[in-house]
Parts: sequence; C-alpha cells; structure tokens
Amino acid sequence: MNRCSWVNLNNPLYIAYHDQEWGRPLHEERALFELLCLETYQAGLSWEIVLNKRQAFKAVFHDYDYHAVASMTDQQLDALLDNPAIIRHKAKLYATRANAQAFLKLQEECGSFDHYIWSWLAGRPQVNSVGDYRQVPAKTSLSEAISKDLKKRGFKFVGPVCVYSFLQAAGLINDHENTCDWKNI
Repeated sequence: MNRCSWVNLNNPLYIAYHDQEWGRPLHEERALFELLCLETYQAGLSWEIVLNKRQAFKAVFHDYDYHAVASMTDQQLDALLDNPAIIRHKAKLYATRANAQAFLKLQEECGSFDHYIWSWLAGRPQVNSVGDYRQVPAKTSLSEAISKDLKKRGFKFVGPVCVYSFLQAAGLINDHENTCDWKNI
C-alpha cells in the first residue's frame, strides 16, 4: 500500500490513524471535539507524541464527552498534572475545558459544530493536489479566518496552524499525497 510519506511505518498507531481516520470527512460531534482537542495538544510537539498519548487523554477527558469536560473543576484539571500518561501542560489542559464550554455555546448558536465547521467549505471537502507533504502549507487564509472566529468564540490554542491540521485530519481538506492510495477514499 502506498501511504503519505510522513507516516511513520514503525508505529502501528500512526499507520492505523492515517489509514482509518486522517483525511476522512468527519461529522460526528464527539469525534470532532476529540480531534480538535488533540490538535491543540500538538502545539509545539509532534503529532506522534499526541497520538501515542491519545488513549490516556480519552480516559482522563471522559472519552471526550464535551458535556462532562465542560463541567470539570480546577481541582480535577490540576490533578491531571501528576499523570505521566498525558501531556502535562496546564494551559492546554485548562484549554480543553474552555474549548468544551465554547463548543457547547457554538452548538447552541449554530445547531452543531459539524454544521459550523463544514459551512466554511459549503459542506464539501477541498481536495488539493499534493505531490509531497513539503508542498502543504502550514496555514492558509481559510485556517486564519476560522482560527480568528474560534478565538472570538472563546476557543483556546486554535491558531491557524492548529486549525489547518484539524481541517486536514477531519477531512475538510484532503491533503493526501497524490501517490497515496487513500487520496480518493
């Protein structure tokens, strides 16, 4: 199988993530929230580090039930700083709660996060021609606009690079390399 060249073929989690998730259009609210949170954890780190800690994050954040996360206390969040199975960055952990709260408000206003995020692309994925991952931009005018809007709505750690990564991962933007067998799935 031909995969995107950035996939670490020595890491089964990475292979499974690429083959089964990355770039596939995602619409389920909990899954969108989880993916957005995971992308925020990546700031300053590699995606592989985040991916390797994903199950631990799911456990401490109630399988990304955004209602439960939104009501976590400072004491609960502070206790996570002692958990070596996750990325122990206080601002990112607190951002998870803030993002759950903002997610709920956005759902109330827009009907769903799915409707909100897909409306930026009129409900259709953008398919890019990518010969090599080095040709993919870190951010675009679209990710800058979404980032600005999310921040205005109270989301944290959602800069334009994080948002672009989220758009790719959630299948809104298809940046699979042209030689990748998953380009047209």
